[in-house]
Amino acid sequence: MNSINHMTDPAVLDELGERLAQHRLDRNLTQAQLAEEAGVSKRTLVRLEGGESTQLTNLIRVVRALGLLSNLDTFIPPPLQSPIEQLQREGKKRKRATPRTDSTEPESNWVWGDESQDGDQS
Repeated sequence: MNSINHMTDPAVLDELGERLAQHRLDRNLTQAQLAEEAGVSKRTLVRLEGGESTQLTNLIRVVRALGLLSNLDTFIPPPLQSPIEQLQREGKKRKRATPRTDSTEPESNWVWGDESQDGDQS
């Protein structure tokens, strides 16, 4: 196999199709069986294995049916933040709530309900 980086788009599709077919055969499935399991037509599976273009959702269905969907992280890994970006974001995490200081309600003197307004206690 050539380095995939130097392949043309049609060559990459051919390689992908060959790999899908090999995984299908390793599971001892016919094209009709895998197509049914994946929820796609047999013609769609034939197109995929033949290196022809098809909808991405069809590829996902076939890859899922083959039990290979978890390889997506290897195929297209999630973007990683640099350690500097992680530290910068770490400093911006909220660690506690702060009370509001711009209250629009006027401050009132709170008194017990059993106290008189003039401060006399009976």
